[in-house]
Amino acid sequence: MKILLATYWLIPHVGGVWKYMLQIQERLEAMGHQVDLLGNSPDYSKFHIINRGQELHKAALRPLLSAKLSAAHTPLLHRDPIINFYEEDRYNMELSAAYFGLGQYDVIHTQDIFAARALNRVKPAHVPLVVQVHGSVSGELHNHFRLNPQLGVQEHSPAWKYFNSIEYYGASSGQLTITSTEWQKHELVHDFGVQEQRIEVFQYGLNTIPFWQSAQLGTDVQKPPGKKVIIFPARLAFVKGIDVLISALGMLKYMRNDWVCWIVGEGEKREELQQQTAGLSLLDDVIFMGERRDIPALLMQSDIFVHSCIQDNQPFSVMEAQIAGLPACVSNAGGLPEMVEHGVTGLISPVKDPLTLAQHLNMLLENDKYRRKMGKNAAKWAKKHWSMDQMIARLLNAYERAASSL
Repeated sequence: MKILLATYWLIPHVGGVWKYMLQIQERLEAMGHQVDLLGNSPDYSKFHIINRGQELHKAALRPLLSAKLSAAHTPLLHRDPIINFYEEDRYNMELSAAYFGLGQYDVIHTQDIFAARALNRVKPAHVPLVVQVHGSVSGELHNHFRLNPQLGVQEHSPAWKYFNSIEYYGASSGQLTITSTEWQKHELVHDFGVQEQRIEVFQYGLNTIPFWQSAQLGTDVQKPPGKKVIIFPARLAFVKGIDVLISALGMLKYMRNDWVCWIVGEGEKREELQQQTAGLSLLDDVIFMGERRDIPALLMQSDIFVHSCIQDNQPFSVMEAQIAGLPACVSNAGGLPEMVEHGVTGLISPVKDPLTLAQHLNMLLENDKYRRKMGKNAAKWAKKHWSMDQMIARLLNAYERAASSL
């Protein structure tokens, strides 16, 4: 088969969607299929099929779009700059995809609601479309609007309603919609009105060979003597709830000081999080490591993994931590309770509850035997649940069902 994996988001990119696309490409090509990767360029200047070197700059499309989407022709589009931006860029994706040609593919597999909506509008009728939803775009953006009232977007605003509608239309665009958690399915059905019968749930898989190869290379970071390591690899964004962890660590400092926390990642919240760390007198206890390529080796040096996010679906970071045999302290956001069994493979606290998180961390730091048993249970869980072979088999089956439904 010739398969197109497409996303509206940036490729290449440090993040779960890009990692997921690369894993699928590698495994399917090893099976003899041809896989192309379409997405936005890192500087947003063009859409490109990155593995083919094909690209179309948005500047070349701007005169056409300016004429077709002028205020005279589309006055409603120009009333809200946020809607205008996303709609114009979606048109850029549609035109780019049409330019590259979609008739050559046996199946198109999109990775987000914008790409699904865009490619469904320009693909030939004989090419099946499989839509995968990795999380709630509208949920994350609604949180962003709440935190930034200066943007002027409230629940009654057109932009707020726009993301709800694009969630519905995107998730309903293909012959089949895939998600990895029952939580995501429930949200699509009950919050956005997507038909339940079109949604299939199956978990991600993870190729463990690169993980263990990277772990064996080691790291130049040394574990502090006499300290246990708490690790949180994540993008430094509000939705990841790193501020919740730092608040919890401020409380934990009053309970004990036999720990250090490694926060691995970059993002727009770094300065704010560092100020919070300083305000809680944690500068010697919390280390901001920035982006690193040795996360598997860092996990092998760590004792406890944390993911105190506000919203998430099925993060790869939790999967990797379990493969490394770490107990996970996670929030009950999104699909996380489907990944971590409380008291068996980790501990689950309510969203935005630093006190409970601090108590959980203290419990694991206090009881080495309990912590190690949880870590062993997590490794067994990972081996059983995160099978890449099983995921690929299910994915190919989904491709076949989508094609047969045309």
